[in-house]
Amino acid sequence: MTPDAIEQAATIIAENRLNRTRLDSLDPAIRPADLHDAYAVQERLNAILSQRGLGKLVGYKIGCTTPVMQEYMNIHEPAFGEVFESMVFHNHADLKRADFVEPGVETEIAVTLAHDLPAATAPYTRESVREAVGAVMISIELVDARYRDYRELDTPTMAADNFFNAAVVLGKPVTDWQDIDLAGAEATIQLNGTELGRGHGSLIMGHPLEALAWLANRLAERDRHLKAGEFVTLGSVIPTHWVSTGDRIDHEISGLGSVSITLD
Repeated sequence: MTPDAIEQAATIIAENRLNRTRLDSLDPAIRPADLHDAYAVQERLNAILSQRGLGKLVGYKIGCTTPVMQEYMNIHEPAFGEVFESMVFHNHADLKRADFVEPGVETEIAVTLAHDLPAATAPYTRESVREAVGAVMISIELVDARYRDYRELDTPTMAADNFFNAAVVLGKPVTDWQDIDLAGAEATIQLNGTELGRGHGSLIMGHPLEALAWLANRLAERDRHLKAGEFVTLGSVIPTHWVSTGDRIDHEISGLGSVSITLD
C-alpha cells in the first residue's frame, strides 16, 4: 500500500471507532490486500487513536488462535491487535452498552512479560518464551464489530482494526504459575448465571504459550518486539458471544481465578 492509502484507511477506521458508527467495507483502493498491509494500517491507526485520547498502548490481543474461533469467523490463521491503556480493566468491568456498536465477549488466558523478547532472538518457540512470562491471568476481551456485515469482512481489514478489540478485563496476576497445566486448564463461562460454554487451554494452538511464541515471531518480522510489562491475551476458548444491555458474563479457570463484565 502507498503511504497515502495507509493514511486514508487508518483515518476512516479511526473515525468509525471514535464515533461508534457502522462501517461498510473499505474501498478496494485503500483496503489492505494482505496481513503485511493490514499491520501497516494498524500501526498508523493506533498512532491516530493514541493522539485522539485513547492513551498509550500497553498490550496485545491475538485473534483466531483456536479451532472454535477459526470456524466461527471462517478464518484460518491468527492475527493480532494492540490494546490501549484506557481500555484495560482489572477483575471486573461495568460497561455501558451505548459505548459500543455490536459488543461481544471472548474468554481467554493472558500473560504479562517479565522480560523483553527481542526481534534479534527470533524465531521463538513455546519453550523459549516461557522464561519471559512473569505472570498468567484469566481474562475477558470485549470486542466490537463496527461493520455492517462483519461475517463477510476480509481478514486484513479486521487485522487493521485491531481485530475488533474494544476492552480487556484482566484477572489477578498469578506469578507462581509454572506448575499450572495451562493446556489442561478448563475455562467455564456463565451468562447471567447460566453456563454458556467451557473449553481447555489446549484449544489455543495446542498450548497457550504457542500463541505467545507466534506473536513474538510475527512482531519480529516487522522489526518490533514484545517488551517487559506488556500483556498478551492469547485467544478465546469459546466462540464470541454477543451481549446485550443487562447481561453479565463470568469467566472462571481453576488456579487462575475469575473475572466478570456487566453491560448496563
